[in-house]
Amino acid sequence: MGQIIDESLRFQLQTRLNELMLEHRDLDAAITQLGIQSSAPAMLDQLALKRMKKRKLLLKDQIAQLERQLDPDIRA
Repeated sequence: MGQIIDESLRFQLQTRLNELMLEHRDLDAAITQLGIQSSAPAMLDQLALKRMKKRKLLLKDQIAQLERQLDPDIRA
């Protein structure tokens, strides 16, 4: 059953969602840039790239969770 949330909580969730989406987009750009800059990436670059990709996946999961809270699947 869907849960109705008040406008204050909805605003907070939407604000957090926007922040996460911005960070996800920034990480995506940084990952792309790192890949372009180094055709044969150093070990340090590889570690940074791996960490950024993990963070990006975590952000994706958090974004999906917030989206479900903001727009729950209401069954009749």
